Amino acid sequence: MATLFKNIKELIQVRNEPISFVSGKEMKVLPTIKNAFLVVENGLISDFGSMENCPQIDEEIIDVTGKMILPSWCDSHTHIVYAGNREGEFVDRINGLSYEEIANRGGGILNSAKKLQEISEEELYQQSKVRLEEVIQLGTGAVEIKSGYGLTEEAELKMLRVIKRLKDNYLIPIKATFLGAHAVPLEYKENKEGYIQMLIDDVIPKVTKEKLADYIDIFCETGYFSVADTELILSAGKKHGLIPKIHVNQFTAIGGVQAGIKFDALSVDHLEEMRNEDINALKGTQTMPVALPSCSYFLSIPYTPARKMIDAGLPLALATDFNPGSTPSGNMNFVVSTACIKMKMTPEEAINAATINSAYAMGLENKVGSITKGKLANFIITKPINSYGFIPYSFGVNQIEKVFLKGKEIL
Repeated sequence: MATLFKNIKELIQVRNEPISFVSGKEMKVLPTIKNAFLVVENGLISDFGSMENCPQIDEEIIDVTGKMILPSWCDSHTHIVYAGNREGEFVDRINGLSYEEIANRGGGILNSAKKLQEISEEELYQQSKVRLEEVIQLGTGAVEIKSGYGLTEEAELKMLRVIKRLKDNYLIPIKATFLGAHAVPLEYKENKEGYIQMLIDDVIPKVTKEKLADYIDIFCETGYFSVADTELILSAGKKHGLIPKIHVNQFTAIGGVQAGIKFDALSVDHLEEMRNEDINALKGTQTMPVALPSCSYFLSIPYTPARKMIDAGLPLALATDFNPGSTPSGNMNFVVSTACIKMKMTPEEAINAATINSAYAMGLENKVGSITKGKLANFIITKPINSYGFIPYSFGVNQIEKVFLKGKEIL
């Protein structure tokens, strides 16, 4: 069955030829068609163009006069499978404690790990599906979800099984990432090397045997895992068929970007602290830099220097980092707004970063991220708005009227 969407005020992110991602000056180019139509068949985009070339369809017709259509947001970095919340730490930060100080007092990732270890797999699934449904309603049409709040073999596998169950039960494409090296658990406080070896010898083989993850990740940061640790984990993951991604340069720049490039990481994420050598190292690579502006907003830390990176010719993707400690929000609309307001990205750059580039950052650029024939019909219909620039401009207001996944309206 075909569905025709007609009288689209503007059809946004139109790509006739498939592309992997856009970089540098290309990020300012956002192809659109005004007064357009879009045809969906069998969950895929089958046709689009100007209304003057609109085909005759006798099946379902949806008139979207005054409204725009753009591909759903692609969120390539989340931790939405977690237990409980950490609002107490939110108050601690208001009272002057830093993220690192809270972590040193047993808060942070270790706090979440304790809660997750104690919860049942069923309850973890029930909590997590509420968050997934929430982000879908906010326009996210593809998402990556990481483990990393388990920090034991049993709890990490529990997280990954929940991610797999979400993937099986929802229309949204989901990619899973094994992030056992998110922090060092208390029982290994004096034996970080032993924890890393346990992940390599025991957990990674089970993750791959059960096909529970697509990617391997590590928090490469001062006080967490070193560059040498990172290379050990990424090497072990690659040997088992897991593609590398890294948390890097969030608080300090210690060479993690270069380690990611060395191991052909699909993405390097956070990048709040970027040296010239880090930017230069990324030039000409296939590794996607990913910025997480709502994390910077919530923690009051620097924002990824998007302007400097894009002007240097790099690509950039945007994601939420949805997690209980540093970004308790999966709202990609806010991310796009914040990228424009605080990182000086243009609306065109921000939309490219949150669609096609973020799709690439989770290996889904051939399925989502643009209005292209043959891609999944995952898209947003806006409320009546003047221009797509109104989406980031009107921060705090949801300009989405309807969300479609695989051509089906999500109610």
